[in-house]
Amino acid sequence: MLVLTRKPGEKIMIGDDIVITFLESRGGDGIRIGIDAPRHLEIKREEIAGAVADANREATRATVDDVLRGLTAPVDGPGTGSRSATT
Repeated sequence: MLVLTRKPGEKIMIGDDIVITFLESRGGDGIRIGIDAPRHLEIKREEIAGAVADANREATRATVDDVLRGLTAPVDGPGTGSRSATT
């Protein structure tokens, strides 16, 4: 892993077409960066990519009953809080 120290406004280039710009520090809350990259490259936050992978693994373990249960919407009836417009 390459570790660099940057000041706001300074940039890091990856190859010829990816530029990462350090925008500002937010104290202990983190930093803001900007990424310029070609549209065909996916840029994902690691925690989001991990959550999607976990959800995909769970989906492969689903049973037919689980899938069917997810497809059926509950029916609103009296006393369920459904409203109708009145004039």
